[in-house]
Amino acid sequence: MDAASAHILAAGIGLGLAALGAGIGDGLVTSRFVEGTARQPEAQSRLMTNMFIGVAVIEALPLIVLVLVGFVFTH
Repeated sequence: MDAASAHILAAGIGLGLAALGAGIGDGLVTSRFVEGTARQPEAQSRLMTNMFIGVAVIEALPLIVLVLVGFVFTH
């Protein structure tokens, strides 16, 4: 296996792991939101705001990895 193939394989594995981590994180955040809403329905709006912020931060990880991989392959 030459160096270019190894780089492409590593990038694919990195992107896959980033997407997997984001999926698991989204599931955990959403499940905790549903649990918190079930326990205290009056706090739903505050919990939902925090959930959206958390999901946005979690979803930023695969995008950051994608940009970094793009920089690696263009230089």
